[in-house]
Amino acid sequence: MKEEDIEVAIKVVIVGNGAVGKSSMIQRYCKGIFTKDYKKTIGVDFLERQIEFNDEDVRLMLWDTAGQEEFDAITKSYYRGAQAGVLVFSTVDRDSFEAIDKWRVKVEDEVGNIPLVLVQNKIDLVEQAVLEPEEAEALAKRMKLRFYRTSVKENLNVEDVFRYLTERYIERIHSTEPEDNSTISAKIGIFNTSTTPSMQSEKNGNDSNPTIQLKPMKQRTKGKKSALKCSLL
Repeated sequence: MKEEDIEVAIKVVIVGNGAVGKSSMIQRYCKGIFTKDYKKTIGVDFLERQIEFNDEDVRLMLWDTAGQEEFDAITKSYYRGAQAGVLVFSTVDRDSFEAIDKWRVKVEDEVGNIPLVLVQNKIDLVEQAVLEPEEAEALAKRMKLRFYRTSVKENLNVEDVFRYLTERYIERIHSTEPEDNSTISAKIGIFNTSTTPSMQSEKNGNDSNPTIQLKPMKQRTKGKKSALKCSLL
């Protein structure tokens, strides 16, 4: 397979307690919408968005997982194959903040060491905050994770969260890219397409991860590329 015939796809799991804004986050990112109505996720929801990053076509497949313990048996199976993850807690829910370590363990027990980001959502409700800013910063420092404060309602920093994970994953696949391009399809997240992206990314030789092969969900069609593509499972 030629280098110019591949597309990068990234499976991202969004985890955290219920009602922290996980569903709203992927709705905002993929569809550009926000609703105040809270509906508990039953099991797993899925949306995807296609973007360009450093002249490469990237398909982000976002898996929104239920935060309630009764759905653990269902959601844990959907962590498998994930290449990146978002750990979310809410400004107005201290339990969700204190549960972050647990969520990280759940994800890493299934998929090992993948790029992760820590997100404090609902910062527009800062007057109702139940934790100090320094506490969240200390958690991120202890966990050695990039930290973002977001407001899905105000669309603040949501794009930055997923762009950072895209950058981290692109660095990872390039740092482990085989010299023989005939074997490149065995790498997680690489799909055969009809586009011709250039492969330009700064390599990071310290970040590697065992890989498995995934089949493409769809083929890219010829013609003008769409900057935003979303679909619901």
